[in-house]
Amino acid sequence: MNKTKIIATVGPGCDSKKELQKLVDVGVVCFRINLSHGTGESKKKYFDLVRSLKMSTGYRPTILADLAGPKIRIARLDTPIEIKKGDKIEISSEKKGPGIIPVSKGVKFRKVNRGAGILIDDGRISLEVKKRSTDHTIVCHVLEDGLIKSKKGVNFPGVELDVPVLTDQDQKDLVLSLSNGADWIALSFVRSYSDYELISSKIKDLGYNVPVIAKIEKWEAVNDVENIIDAFDAVMVARGDLGVELPLERVPLIQKKVIEKANESGKPVIIATQILDSMIERTTPTRAEVSDIANAIIDGADALMVTGETAIGKHPKKVISVLRRVIEETETSRLDSGGQPQKVSEKINTARAISQAACTVARVQKIDILVTMTHSGSTARMAARYRPSARIIAMTPFKQTCHMLNIIWGVTPIVVSEYSSSDEIPEVAISSLRDMGFFDKGKKFVITGGVPVGVPGTTNYLSVLRLR
Repeated sequence: MNKTKIIATVGPGCDSKKELQKLVDVGVVCFRINLSHGTGESKKKYFDLVRSLKMSTGYRPTILADLAGPKIRIARLDTPIEIKKGDKIEISSEKKGPGIIPVSKGVKFRKVNRGAGILIDDGRISLEVKKRSTDHTIVCHVLEDGLIKSKKGVNFPGVELDVPVLTDQDQKDLVLSLSNGADWIALSFVRSYSDYELISSKIKDLGYNVPVIAKIEKWEAVNDVENIIDAFDAVMVARGDLGVELPLERVPLIQKKVIEKANESGKPVIIATQILDSMIERTTPTRAEVSDIANAIIDGADALMVTGETAIGKHPKKVISVLRRVIEETETSRLDSGGQPQKVSEKINTARAISQAACTVARVQKIDILVTMTHSGSTARMAARYRPSARIIAMTPFKQTCHMLNIIWGVTPIVVSEYSSSDEIPEVAISSLRDMGFFDKGKKFVITGGVPVGVPGTTNYLSVLRLR
């Protein structure tokens, strides 16, 4: 199995059980449901479809529900607005009329930083901000000729906005997602680490305990990225809007920094957008795309996520096959050269020390199976943090934890029977490995977990056992 995981977006390009199962069979372990589009009924259909699929482990793929977030757009126009270079024009969320470009209602402009600009339609049209005239209106200078059309996205790099973390539609979609089996929630347009508190409390109030991914796609998020990584359960580098919010030449280095910081914190990191964009139409990728994928793997990404390539593309199965082959080739080369060096921190807690030691024991003794006994999933995530060459088998009594761990680098999660004491651990592990086909008598495996059993964050148990 690939250690770097593949996430695919569901859409019209693959909206049948047959087509989606083909993607699972060639390597997809998680499906993203984009909640920016469609009715409640059409969104629910996608959840139902994913839940009907089955991976080789016997479990369904993981479901990642991606909330639309407060995306700011051009308001509905009777006719497109033609603008000319040098024009003075206003952007407003409260008024319409000649010389005004109306945007989504309710948006407030808190502060205009030096060098602030406005980019419309993925940067095709650029404006320079001159001043903030009211909380809802800013005055701009047009930098190039263009035609402003309804519903096009608007980005405000350098302008501090007052917009809700969750829109009314997001709150409806959150309820829909949780009640239909979402294993991860992705929060779009995160601006601060404090955004986590709001969404996590909403999830808990609804009676669920589902982890949240912060999408790094705003300039504010880049400025607060370390705190965001610490606060959220995982991060995603969403390179589409990020490449509009910031100069394109900065995106590769930001991606590297986010991967590095996430790896250091033991948080999963996903790279998304334009992974194999050319394959929306073509059957072969560009060399640049293949290099981009390989570099993300080498840097330490947990998962790669395709969006339009499967959602609206003409060759979804081909896309996943290409992605899997590039992952396999890159990972083989990395393992041949000894894998990623393990970082040793001066101050680490017992749980991290045990996880680090387990990976070291596996490497030194050339043991290729590392079993983690986990309830919450934290033990498996900590082991993955050190990128061992051994295959990590995460054994958990809970399906929810199993589904959540599917996107973690190098982890193969399985559900095992409930156990209540450390004395039961060896037999549960050996029995499960036997069921999986790992039954070479005398073969060693490293095992780690927590005692007392069932207490999250208490990884303190390490042993080397033999299959018998």
